[in-house]
Amino acid sequence: MKILGIDTSNYTTSCAWFDPETGVMLQRKQLLPVPTGQAGLRQSDAVFHHTRQLPDLIEQLMQDADGEPDAFGVSVSPRSAEGSYMPCFLAGRGAARILSAVHRRPLYETSHQMGHILAALYSANCLHWLKPDAAPFLAFHVSGGTTDCVRCIPDADAVLQIEPVSSSLDLKAGQAVDRVGMMLGLAFPCGPALEQLAMQSTSSAHMQVKLKDGCCSLSGLQNQCEQMLNRGVPAADIARYCLNSLSAVLKAMTKEAAASCGNPAVLYAGGVLSDQLIQDELRRIPLESAFAEPAFSCDNAAGIAVYAAWKEKQACLF
Repeated sequence: MKILGIDTSNYTTSCAWFDPETGVMLQRKQLLPVPTGQAGLRQSDAVFHHTRQLPDLIEQLMQDADGEPDAFGVSVSPRSAEGSYMPCFLAGRGAARILSAVHRRPLYETSHQMGHILAALYSANCLHWLKPDAAPFLAFHVSGGTTDCVRCIPDADAVLQIEPVSSSLDLKAGQAVDRVGMMLGLAFPCGPALEQLAMQSTSSAHMQVKLKDGCCSLSGLQNQCEQMLNRGVPAADIARYCLNSLSAVLKAMTKEAAASCGNPAVLYAGGVLSDQLIQDELRRIPLESAFAEPAFSCDNAAGIAVYAAWKEKQACLF
């Protein structure tokens, strides 16, 4: 069985070829082009760029793929929640529907959030967490558009039932990273460059963490970093302060969510969580945890392909 997965998020065009019998995953992805000085794209521009980039990426992927697709998967919404919608996903959904109709093979639709969780499980060798009789686990999806903690309950029909636990009440972690990075003269998206800059500092300073019903607020972090810049604080110390603060916030959210859910295992996914400084701090929490590998942490279609494979023939994944 061979699976083709497609994801057209607000940041990246991506496709993946998955052979669940061998576990081999091939990926092709390309960031959406963002003009210098801007922190993102309008949705109409994102749809346009996905429409241009996706055919090239699928052509490249199929040059290395073996065989013909038996099923297709595609992300159609940001979250696994009623009413979740973003126009950029229309580009991938349209392409997937055409491919499914031409090949007369099934198409399985899911959310970008589900894709992140499944890609993380795949890369961490934790797909057995999906067994219908497996215990529920917590998953963090932390990126430019989300800072969410959800409870994931394995489900024989839906793969996972995803229940919200906590989130950011204002600015998302990835937005904070990009805004602070651009403030320091870094190019969008700023994550890897901000981490490199932060590693030049040994500061342990971070913002005071205050949660409300397990949820965080990150708008103050941007304001504090702006004030530090105006005071002449070195850029490396500001970058480190930003990442230290996000680490402290995510640690506090993890501990509170875990305590309220019986201390289950925790999965970490999303582009922000590919940051090694943040990962190192989260690994100090005395809970069973798993992290997505960097190639599967940022936006990608791998988890979408895993979803379609599960829907087609779940037993071969374990």
